[in-house]
Amino acid sequence: MTSHASTDHRPTLSVVIPMYEERPNVEPLVTRVHQGLASYRGDWELICVDDGSRDGTGERLREMADQTDGYLRVIRLRRNFGQTAAMQAGFDAARGELIATLDGDLQNDPADIPRMVDELLARDLDLLQGWRQQRQDALLMRKIPSRIANRLIGSVTGVVLHDYGCSLKVYRAEVIKEVTLLGEMHRFIPVWMAAVTSPERIGETAVSHQARQFGVSKYGISRTFRVLLDLLAAFFFLRFGSRPGHFFGMIGIIFGLIGALMMSHLLVVKFVLAEDIGSRPMLFVSILLLVVSIQFLTTGVLAELLTRTFYASGERTHHRIHWQTDPAQADWKGRASHHES
Repeated sequence: MTSHASTDHRPTLSVVIPMYEERPNVEPLVTRVHQGLASYRGDWELICVDDGSRDGTGERLREMADQTDGYLRVIRLRRNFGQTAAMQAGFDAARGELIATLDGDLQNDPADIPRMVDELLARDLDLLQGWRQQRQDALLMRKIPSRIANRLIGSVTGVVLHDYGCSLKVYRAEVIKEVTLLGEMHRFIPVWMAAVTSPERIGETAVSHQARQFGVSKYGISRTFRVLLDLLAAFFFLRFGSRPGHFFGMIGIIFGLIGALMMSHLLVVKFVLAEDIGSRPMLFVSILLLVVSIQFLTTGVLAELLTRTFYASGERTHHRIHWQTDPAQADWKGRASHHES
């Protein structure tokens, strides 16, 4: 058994896995991660985030942590905050130079991670997104809505990827930690990443995908409607996050111009043609447009004031949640198992 040469050494890696109601998957998942990263030429850790599960997922993770040699760290949220908050907790706790994420349902293959790390470094990327070319999901309920959503997101945001929904990703920690995840932003992480890095530094690669063996999926067709709402929010913050007055002001000016033109026409009808305009619908519509225009313009001014105050304070808000971890689980994966051959 000899150590690998230093030229083969890879950056430290944190693998973050959010889990909710996945007790049957805990043991095989930890085993697969260990097997998939056994040949990784660098220190790594596994961070499993129990998102307030009630089926014993957290307890089973603790049992597995006691059976490992220190590479498994368990974070338990006090209640179910959602996948985005669970991922944020994992990112906050991660100590690696690179961070990899995958789902806890065994559909992603951890063995893809070392190859993705090599590809991310070779292509000098900040994010490498997995692409499930042979996706093992239902066509009507999962594949078709996903394809429609991927194309819509790409056309609206300009960050064109084939598979936004794949949780298997590898990030540079220094970049992803500049993004604060809120709400259900995990669906649009590549889009939010594009706000802090160049879209050219975001790539994708084909990864394997397997059918779910245990448990039930937490996603359904209803997710499509939430994706549309999240897409609107992402579009707004990417294009107008630092200048919201332009967004509201543009709408206010358009409504104001239309209302002013309609009112000018009515003035000509009233004073030049000497016709009665009191009962004309156009009068009420023009007044409504002018009032709405003023509301949008003042909203834009207030939004600009809030934005300038926010950036002037030098602080970014952070979504704080309560979580627990075991300080004793603080060692990197032992080098003996993956630095020798």
